[in-house]
Amino acid sequence: MQINDSITVEQLKPKLEHLFELSGKKILAIEDTWLPAKGTPVFTVAGQYTTRGWTEWTQGFQFGSSLLQFDATADEQFLEIGRTNTVEKMAPHLTHIGVHDHGFNNVSTYGNLRRMIREGRIPHNDWELHFYEIALKVSAAVQASRWSKLKDGKGYIPSFNGPHSLFADTIRSLRVLALGHSLGHVLMGENDQPIALLERLLHHSETTAIYNIYYGEGRDAFDVRGRVAHESIFNMNDGNYRCPSTQQGYSPFTTWTRGLAWIITGYAEQLEFFATLTDNDLTSYGGREGATAHILKAAKATSDFYIENTALDGIPYWDTGAPGLPQLGSYLQQPADPFNDIEPVDSSAAAITAQGLIRLGNYLKNQGELAAGKRYYQAGLTAAATLFSEPYLSESDEHQGLILHSIYHRPNGWDYIPEGRAIPCGESSMWGDYHARELGLLLLRELENQPYLTFWGN
Repeated sequence: MQINDSITVEQLKPKLEHLFELSGKKILAIEDTWLPAKGTPVFTVAGQYTTRGWTEWTQGFQFGSSLLQFDATADEQFLEIGRTNTVEKMAPHLTHIGVHDHGFNNVSTYGNLRRMIREGRIPHNDWELHFYEIALKVSAAVQASRWSKLKDGKGYIPSFNGPHSLFADTIRSLRVLALGHSLGHVLMGENDQPIALLERLLHHSETTAIYNIYYGEGRDAFDVRGRVAHESIFNMNDGNYRCPSTQQGYSPFTTWTRGLAWIITGYAEQLEFFATLTDNDLTSYGGREGATAHILKAAKATSDFYIENTALDGIPYWDTGAPGLPQLGSYLQQPADPFNDIEPVDSSAAAITAQGLIRLGNYLKNQGELAAGKRYYQAGLTAAATLFSEPYLSESDEHQGLILHSIYHRPNGWDYIPEGRAIPCGESSMWGDYHARELGLLLLRELENQPYLTFWGN
């Protein structure tokens, strides 16, 4: 990746304005055509959003997109769409005990609504605020109740694959535990034993950093600093780690770039969250240094890996070890080619990662690490500038997606391949579109000197 050191957020203003102009049209197009009985829109096929039954992990992104659109434009119709659908349709996600996706679904909806009330973006109403806060407390507790214990006494929130499975994705979903803790909530266990949400967050975070992320320290024959395994497998009879695995990547020993993206942005946001806690909050977790050292190490390593293993313009291919990449020649020394016939790019990984790079850059600058902070921040702006332009920005009124060339599940063959093409291209995903909007709003707020986009606080 070639970082543009001179690009500024001010230079992105026309792109940001155009992004949200197109975004509103896409949201309304989905509202006009989507039948709720079909389930949740997941990704596009020939430009139209469709569903794919696996888990209902994208509905929060659907309605959360409308809330972000309102926040960016003050167009009341999007607030109505997002708020009404959250109240009417999101309740089952609050008590869903079978998934690790609470931070995706519920922070994107209830969390955005609470945030906007507290910021004065929408009128303050005590009962409405309490409604969103109790929803987030419930979601945090249910997420924390999904727990697999390890032999070291710690553990992790397992994926929907079962108690043996730790996904990289869940780091980004930990934001609901952080919110629950900031609201003063705890999970109550057997014999009325309180279970601290912050403790569960930290233990999951530590376990992920140890087993899903590599640091070039000789762990195995494929230990490259910053590489991410999508899944870690544990023996639940004795709590021992067994092996790396993957569901959506090419292999356990390569890096699925959307899993990498979840790690980068999840850890960067955690650093921002821990910066809001007092030293007393962290005393029982080894103090500030003891609680956050693994987060900073993981965030830097994975961000460096992304920069080193991504095409010139900041858009990655779907897996850094995808088997056809050598046939593309010097693919890292040129812009990504979403129209090649060998391996797909994944724009959704770039949309997620760009936000993480910007947040990590801002955090480091605030900590006095100015050079490192600028490097990551400028890398995030570089990727954003590419994403918010053709061929990634979807200009056609006939296409319901906002960001093109997203990949869902390459190994399962779920992604649409247009007629006359050899590999998937030209389609969008609900998570990619949502995170493009969240990225756009983060930058727009900076540009307009508005409050920093964050969910934390009492």
